[in-house]
This record gives sequence, C-alpha cells and structure tokens, in this order.
Amino acid sequence: MAAKTKDSTKYDASKIKILGGIDAVRMRPGMYIGSTGKPGLHHLINEVVDNSVDEALAGHCDTVSVTLHKDCSVTVEDNGRGIPFDLHPETKRPAAEVVLTTLHAGGKFGDSVYKVSGGLHGVGVSVVNALSEWMEVEIHQEGKVYTQRFSVGEPGKEKIVTSKDKERTGTIVTFLPDKKIFDDIIFDYDTVKHRLQEVAFLNKGLKISFKDERDGQAEEFNYGGGVVEFVKFLNKGKETVYAPPVYFFAEKEQAYVEISLQHCKEYYDENIFSYVNCIRTREGGTHLVGFKSALTKALNNYAKKNSILKENEVLAGEDVREGLTAVINLRIPSPQFEGQTKTKLGNSEVKGLVDSIVTDNLGAYLDKNPAAARAIIEKSLLAYRVRAAARKAQELERKKSALDTATLPGKLADCSESDPAKCEIFIVEGDSAGGSAKQGRDRRFQAILPLKGKILNVEKARLDKILASNEIRTLITAIGPGAISALKGDGEGETESELTPEELLKRLRYHKIILLCDADVDGAHIRTLIMTFFYRYARELVENGNLFIAQPPLYLLKKGKAQHWLHSDKELETKLKEIGREGTTLQRYKGLGEMTPAQLWETTLNPETRTMLQVTLEDAEVADNIFKVLMGSEVEPRREFIEKHAKDVKRLDI
Repeated sequence: MAAKTKDSTKYDASKIKILGGIDAVRMRPGMYIGSTGKPGLHHLINEVVDNSVDEALAGHCDTVSVTLHKDCSVTVEDNGRGIPFDLHPETKRPAAEVVLTTLHAGGKFGDSVYKVSGGLHGVGVSVVNALSEWMEVEIHQEGKVYTQRFSVGEPGKEKIVTSKDKERTGTIVTFLPDKKIFDDIIFDYDTVKHRLQEVAFLNKGLKISFKDERDGQAEEFNYGGGVVEFVKFLNKGKETVYAPPVYFFAEKEQAYVEISLQHCKEYYDENIFSYVNCIRTREGGTHLVGFKSALTKALNNYAKKNSILKENEVLAGEDVREGLTAVINLRIPSPQFEGQTKTKLGNSEVKGLVDSIVTDNLGAYLDKNPAAARAIIEKSLLAYRVRAAARKAQELERKKSALDTATLPGKLADCSESDPAKCEIFIVEGDSAGGSAKQGRDRRFQAILPLKGKILNVEKARLDKILASNEIRTLITAIGPGAISALKGDGEGETESELTPEELLKRLRYHKIILLCDADVDGAHIRTLIMTFFYRYARELVENGNLFIAQPPLYLLKKGKAQHWLHSDKELETKLKEIGREGTTLQRYKGLGEMTPAQLWETTLNPETRTMLQVTLEDAEVADNIFKVLMGSEVEPRREFIEKHAKDVKRLDI
C-alpha cells in the first residue's frame, strides 16, 4: 500500500466541478463521438443526417441533401416536418433551441413521434452544436420560417418570419466544426459519400443529394430496390451462385426485419453487414447471432429433407457462409446498444425473433427455388469437405502444422521480453533486409521474421491451399495461431470467431505486428499480399489496431555534416527549398538491404525516431471492394481501376 503524503492542496466541496451539458461535451468529446480525429469529425455529419433519416423512417421525409462548403462548414437539409419551435412548456424557450442545446432532449424518448430512431441515444444534434464553432438552423413549418444562430453551443436571438412558400416544411442545419476541438476539420468526400449511399440503400425510395462545393463533385443516391440493390452493389464484379439475391422482410412484435443475401463463386470469406435503425452494428449483436443460427439450420434442414447430405455430414456455420454477402436491416423501437458509439446490439429478445423470421422465410425460398437451394448446398458441402480434409492433414502432420505446433519457425529471430504487450514483430521482405533488421534491432523487445518472396494471394485460394503455404504457416506460427480465428475450423463445427479485444491480446505473441517492406513496386505488392491475408483471416487483429506499416525513408539528403532522412518526393522538395541545392548529396534507398543496420535502427526501428502507420478498418465495405478489385480473380474490374487511376501515379518503377 502506498504511503500517504502531506499535500497543502485542500480537497473539499469547492473542488467538485459540475459541468453543464455543453461544457461536458466540450471537455470530453471522445465520450460522445468516439474521437476528435477524422472518424469523430465525420460522425458530426452522420448525427445530423440521422435526424433526417428518422423523419424518413416515420414516413414524413423523402429528400435529404448534404453540401460541403469551401469554408469547411456543412449543410444538411430535409423536407421532413421540421423541428417544432413553439415554446417548450418547462423551459419557456423555443423547442428547437431546447433540442439543439440540451442533451437527451428530443422527440425520440417516447413512441408517439418516432416509432424507431437512430442517433447517439438522443444526444446527437446537441453534441454537434456543442462541438461547432457556430451552427445555424432554419426551420420551415406551418407557413413560418424559424432561424437561429449558435456560437460554440450558445444560442443567439431567434427570428420567426412568414414563409413565402406556405406548403414548405423541413429543417436546414449548417455548422462549422470547431478547430479547437478537432485535429483537422477538412471533410473527406469519399467518407461522407459512403455513409450517404449506405443510408439510401437502407431506406428504399429516399433520395439523397450530395454536393461538394470545394471541387464541384455532385452525386445523387436513390435506390428503389433497397437492400437488394445493396447486395448487388457489394457483389459487383463477382460471379454469383444464383441470381437475383434472396430477399424477404417481415414485421413481428413491433420489429421490422429486412434481409437480402447472395453467395458468390470463387470467394471464400463472408461479408455480412448488419444495421439497426440505419446504424451500422460493426460488432454484430443478437440480430446477427439469430441470422447465422437460422441460416445454418435452414440449409441443413433442406439438405437432409432432400437427401443431399450423407448421414454423418452436418454443415457448419462457416461452410454455409463461405462466399456469402448479406445485408440485415433491422428496425426496433427500443434498441439496447453496447457502448456509446453503437457497435453491438444487446436486445436478447431479438435473437429469437430474427431466428424465427429467417428460418421461416429462407425455408420457403429454398422450397420454391430448388436450383438455387441445391447450388448453395453444393458450395457449402464443398467447403465442408475441404475443411474436413484440411483437418485430417493437420492431424497426420501435427508436428509440422503451423496451427498445431508449439515450435517457432527457424528463421524467426525472437526477442527476450516475455510480456507480449511490450513486444513487436517486424515482418520483413527477404533475407537480405531481414539480416540488416536482425543486426539493427533491439533484441530485448523486437523480433524479426523474414519472408521469402511474395506470399500466396489468399483472395484467390481455398483454405487447404492456404494451410499448405509454408510462408503463411510460418507467419501464423510466429504471431500466435490462436489469433487467426478464421483458420481454426475443424470441419465438424463452428469456427472460433469474433474474438473480443481481450481474448485476441491473450493469443498474440506480439501486440504490435509491423510490416517492413521495400519502398518500390515489389515491396508494395508484398505488403498488399500480407494485408490481404490479415484482412481476410485475422480481421479482428486489424480492427483492434495491432497491425502497423513501417515507413522506411526513401532518401538520405546530406549537406555538410547535416543529414536529413526523407520519406517522399514532397518532403525532398520541401527540404531542398529550405536548405538550398548547392553542396548537397542525395542517395535514394530502393531496398532495405541497402541500409546499414545502424541506419535501419535510426530511421525505421527505433521507437523514439521512427514513423509508422496504423492499419485501421473504418469502412469494411470499401476495404472489401478494394481487395476484391486488386487481388481477386476477375480481370476486368482491375483493368477499369488501373485505367481510372493511371493519371494519379507519381512515381512508376519499371
């Protein structure tokens, strides 16, 4: 027990601070929007758009527009009923002002106005106001126009005038994020576009217009087919097992469940996107558990009923979900989310509800579409048999198998530290660079694993071939077999999946996994191949923030006794302008092997001086599409990508 020390600072009631709603948000913004980085910045737009979507879900809005302005402000406009601006009975202030300045104030805390709603537990738009330098609201309702400006959350004087268009209704919100709160207030066009397109898919018939005044880009999203078009969009460029996608919906116990799914040929991972009241549940939840359970049950029941399976064959969840793309769109009155940013649904009653709806509707679909049903089961059966064969091969060669042996690879130069939280492993391209890294590292906490050449492209390979790859087996063994949950299926039951962050860290031998490749085209290709493996078979590791990319310098610029390590052509030009070109010498490092161990330590390995990029997964759909296009078996989408982006290439290594 620590010894008490005398402190002249008196701790009494005067030291207890009571923060008002706005002050609390500005003091701890991460509690409300997750972070003050790019994800938190874009969450501001999502919260305002969610209010408009709530109007659409209630049947009062069919058009939403979002505009990015040149001054970094954003305008969101809808044609809903408009936020009420009559006097609130308790505060004696306009209701719109109350909604925009008070946490947990709005029409969502009851079932008379909104049957279902999204947003951050009712704190959304007031949080946006609190974190903005200024916000302006314009409301059209009952032949009147209400306007009000807020400065750092504080309301200015409201104005109410007669509207020129008596029939117009809706709300216009314009806000400028506060530079004192956010690291950067420049919105990314593609990030905003992705969310708006997602919302349009989930609300069939809702028209969303998006305009960027900074460069003139503009798009409109309106999908009459809803989630069916969403699945088609996700499967664009893939050869499907059957068409069109399966679709069904049901309303039961005040819940609305809408699901579309489709299996793809030559793709072995699953892509299931689940939503509750238009909010993406990235960690799944009870609705996803119910869906997976019912899918496995319905296909096994059909297969047994039609004598497709042998007596001892039972399809596991990973078998029936191989190559599956699915969208689950759930709307319920009172969702219970785990965590402030809504990543996992916790309502226990939803599991049985979704299970029942999927079992009944999918069973009916299979009976009415025997050709599609047989195609799904044959694909699942092939996955089952491959998985079973892989398991038998593992049993026969247990001592050699990467997933079963405790023996570390011979080429791994391990570290002496035993605490994984303090350890990091560099996955290095080639033996030459591996040799320099081994000599330059700090042996106490840094391990080096050289990989020979380019590893297998797992985007095109089946599980048995992946497990037969020596380089991949070496990689799995080095970082910790238990962390690669997607490869642990035994052919007879469910895989270990959806590891919690705590479980994942217990299974990792190193909490930092760092890709260290040359700064040329081959190095980029090898890095992409390794990232494809982690994305497809160890996604929890990426989501948990354990994967990093080392940034070795491209240039060494010397002038006199001074030397400058530079990572890009832009950095080089900037430094040359700063110090002048006269008397300088320049060396370009194409490969890691060209550096001495001391140089490699100084620039790339030393935690005090190095630069690293953390690999994150903010938009799984976008990431999936990129891997599919660049690493998949279809040539045409890759050709289109190259033709579209060829003009953006700054340095071509031929």
